Amino acid sequence: MSTIVCGSIAYDNIMSFEEKFSEHIIPDKLEMLNVSFLVPGMRQEFGGCAGNIAYNLKKLGSDPLVLGSVGKDFSPYADWMDKNHISRRFISETTGSYTAQAFIITDSIGNQITAFHPGAMENPIRYPISEIKADFAIVSPDSKNIMIENCKQCSEANIPFIFDPGQGTPMFDGDELTELITLSKWVIVNEYESKMIETKLSLSPEQIAKKIEAYIITLGERGSEIYFNNNKVLVDAVLCEVPVDPTGCGDAFRAGFIFGLENKWSLIDAAKLGSVLGSIKVGSQGTQNHLLSKENIRVQLDNKYKIRPEL
Repeated sequence: MSTIVCGSIAYDNIMSFEEKFSEHIIPDKLEMLNVSFLVPGMRQEFGGCAGNIAYNLKKLGSDPLVLGSVGKDFSPYADWMDKNHISRRFISETTGSYTAQAFIITDSIGNQITAFHPGAMENPIRYPISEIKADFAIVSPDSKNIMIENCKQCSEANIPFIFDPGQGTPMFDGDELTELITLSKWVIVNEYESKMIETKLSLSPEQIAKKIEAYIITLGERGSEIYFNNNKVLVDAVLCEVPVDPTGCGDAFRAGFIFGLENKWSLIDAAKLGSVLGSIKVGSQGTQNHLLSKENIRVQLDNKYKIRPEL
């Protein structure tokens, strides 16, 4: 089975500041802030929600179809996708801008300052979803208009999809969220994003879930909550023995959930696979550097949840 993965394709430029931001910022002088941080440690990673989800799906043996837009500097990322046998057929390239970029500075105690350049994400020219043969789709963070259009096109093409607003949640007002949630079949958000949606809609998770098949809230190391058919089920997390980097864990969870849907698993078992993938990801630096072994995944599913689904 194949899944259309709509969303951002980006470079993550990650820098390490060996001191504390608080030692270089004067709290009562923020209106005249002018600081520079020396960052001796720097690396560039392949990222973006669509890129991360597709990477995990491919490692599971699925066939992700990435739908997004990139810029004139895409060549290294293209080589990486080719190396990992991830299709680029539905990626639009524009020479007038750069591929989306995140610039992340982390200080010695884990505080972060991030600047994000959307670049080619603003390109309105995308491959029509109606011309793509797929069984499922996920609409993950992209530019606002593109996300709205992707949701509508998936609905019109009768492709069941996950609405994953992610960090783009603040862009939408209550009416827009209501429309996009209603068009979708599943919604996956983290705890903070869910609180934002609940506030904008004046609805509880249980009430939101009645509009769709399932409403899933990821809770980090506390696992995830699945709201469906008037039920609420807590799926415990699989804890990593040596956590290294939580970046991209949510995308790994979504890939596991999608794989479960593709293979007709129950919603709960799909979320359990998502938890296993998130745990594996947190043990590795970067969002697309971890390895997935089906045998290891089987062992973790059996040890933690006592389930042995076909992989």
